[in-house]
Amino acid sequence: MSDVSVLDPAARPAAVEALLADIAGVPVLEDGPSIRRKSRDYFWYSPILNEALAGKVADVIVVPRDEADVVRVAAACAKHGVPITPRGGGTGNYGQCVPLHGGVVLDMSKMNAIVSSVPGRVSVEPGAKLVDIDTQLRPTGWELRMHPSTKRSAFVAGFVAGGSGGVGSVTYGGLREPGNILSARVVTVEATPRIIDLEADAAQKVNRAYGTTGIITRVDMPLAPAWTWVDVGVVFETFMDAARAAYDVALADGVVKKLLSVAAAPLPTYFNPIGKLCPQGSSLLSCMIAEPFVAVFKDIIGARGAIVYEAPSDESPKETPIYEYTWNHTTLQVLKVDRGVTYLQTLFPHDRLLESIELMSGMFGDEQMQHLEFIRFGGKMTASGLPVIRYTTPERLNEIIRIYEANGVMVANPHVFTLEDGSRHKRADADQLGFKHAVDPAGLLNPGKMRSFTPKAAE
Repeated sequence: MSDVSVLDPAARPAAVEALLADIAGVPVLEDGPSIRRKSRDYFWYSPILNEALAGKVADVIVVPRDEADVVRVAAACAKHGVPITPRGGGTGNYGQCVPLHGGVVLDMSKMNAIVSSVPGRVSVEPGAKLVDIDTQLRPTGWELRMHPSTKRSAFVAGFVAGGSGGVGSVTYGGLREPGNILSARVVTVEATPRIIDLEADAAQKVNRAYGTTGIITRVDMPLAPAWTWVDVGVVFETFMDAARAAYDVALADGVVKKLLSVAAAPLPTYFNPIGKLCPQGSSLLSCMIAEPFVAVFKDIIGARGAIVYEAPSDESPKETPIYEYTWNHTTLQVLKVDRGVTYLQTLFPHDRLLESIELMSGMFGDEQMQHLEFIRFGGKMTASGLPVIRYTTPERLNEIIRIYEANGVMVANPHVFTLEDGSRHKRADADQLGFKHAVDPAGLLNPGKMRSFTPKAAE
């Protein structure tokens, strides 16, 4: 496949034409606008990725209706040597679903059923939207433990394959924590595809693997009790006042919470309509607190901050839930107004959390607007930083990353598209690498995203 596919069906590679003949009856999209749209995600958050991934598109979009369709497509791709890139809702930020070498983008949107649910567990097809899962489960008294800020458009398998945590991680940690993915079912890309059920810890083989370790056709996720959540916005005179208050709430294990997000001034001015309630120069703590615990939450905050917003969380189409000002939506709110910024993803050390936050928040002046998300990581309460950075050059951005790391703050670089380079540990998970050799021996699944992998035929 060529690096930049042509959008004229008459000019498609012969291997793609042969593949389409083999999967006749499986829905496909062949028009240019659909191919362009389905070959993208939110990689344009990064000016570096925006340049690196420009023009990378599929030859064709295939839309399986069920697992049998997936098996047919996987077999045809293996037979004809055509790359295959699974795609969820396209809400990722690192080009996870961008096909670097053309071929097939596998659009999982039609496989969106909730297969079954029991108290504490739900089994779903890969294209189920997270918001739809919660909407259907809430009458039973359960909901998903966590979700990204893109909950209203993200698919469950995309979250598992491309994400790491989100709203809810302040209580339950990230997806890597044992128990946060219960099982996953995958189809291999071989001449005769296999269907493999990955139970318990084995399901981590597909977590944050960008679809390189099998095509997810079902995933079982744990559930939490469905509370009535209250969105609360609290303003503080300084960023560190807000960070200290958020940390106090984070450590209050008796307070049921789903979100503690701190945005330094002037970030709240970009958060309309809630930003209009924030005094000029103030920093904002955005929270989701279970309704019975709001009074206790207010006691912890005390006189340090002023509540400017309090309302039941509302995910209806015309409303903006408070979580859409947090996590990666924080950067998006700024980018709507100012395309001259980008962001980083950091993890502060839990054993000197506030000291480290204060040090780094004062490090770069107006070049940085600090932003924190409190999370559990390995059983310890800490915070992930997603600072909004004024972008100048790649060299300066890399220098900022180096300064963070030199001060003991880990960085997961969001300006690269490989698993290894985007990891805080700068390597691929050994289990995932070994599993890829077993399920994708020719390296056709999202090729180029796992740098450490070499197909056996090329070794």
